[in-house]
Amino acid sequence: MLDPKLLEILACPVCRNTVVPDDDHSWLYCHTCSVRYRVDGDIPIMLPDEAEKVAPTDQVKE
Repeated sequence: MLDPKLLEILACPVCRNTVVPDDDHSWLYCHTCSVRYRVDGDIPIMLPDEAEKVAPTDQVKE
């Protein structure tokens, strides 16, 4: 699980908006860009080239 203090400062590298974790903290979702960033061993991989597009209906709710 990601540290709550880390989640407070993380932002999407493209739009700079807040990212939201899924229930098991394996993905961070950016609602603005409709992408998700994976979390590998509690380390967020926040590289634009590593982001996966997701449909708005597949995103985690805040």
